[in-house]
Amino acid sequence: MKLALFDLDGTLLPGDSDHAFGEFVIAQGWADAAAHRAGNNAFYEQYKLGTLDIAAYVRFCTAPWRDRPVAEIEAARQRFLRDVIVPEVREPALALVRRHREAGDLAAIVTATNDFVTRPIAELFGVPTLIATELERDGSGRFTGAIRGTPAFREGKIVRVHEWLAALGRRLSDFEQSCFYSDSPNDLPLMELVSHPVATNPVAPLREAALARGWPILELFK
Repeated sequence: MKLALFDLDGTLLPGDSDHAFGEFVIAQGWADAAAHRAGNNAFYEQYKLGTLDIAAYVRFCTAPWRDRPVAEIEAARQRFLRDVIVPEVREPALALVRRHREAGDLAAIVTATNDFVTRPIAELFGVPTLIATELERDGSGRFTGAIRGTPAFREGKIVRVHEWLAALGRRLSDFEQSCFYSDSPNDLPLMELVSHPVATNPVAPLREAALARGWPILELFK
């Protein structure tokens, strides 16, 4: 059996769903546009530089909406999926996932973006397993602004993948081939662990790393 792991933002999607949800929050009138955009952009730059404090980012990005009624938040998420994400989904990315699924490979989307934003996106791609940064909820189901467990970011992706496989009674070494598709140098730890890393729509630092290591480069969005 083979294992297929996919990053989401910049890999299966041409944009970044986390950053886009921040802009969506502004459009809903839930946050001061200038202040929230400045913070959202600053955290996004930290992510690209590999210096993101993900706990601080989650506190920031959930602050405008985490105290709102759950039904209101859920309705907004559905609008975000329909109006922002669906128009960004490209057939080459769908085909890539579909090819692995039809081959019977065990597949998962592994993303640093939180599970609230990405759960319906994973469903859109037909991938039942989502390994994302999980948002903590209190006893009433409201988001607290904290992260539950290990965030799926950088080395944390390795931890979370191992935890998922262990729950299935498997180890990475059980697979004759393990693939990981990603665009970001933040994902180098997991890319170096699998047997078949694929730099997918890579940003410049990952492209350089892939060329130096002889990894394949896949361009889904041209």
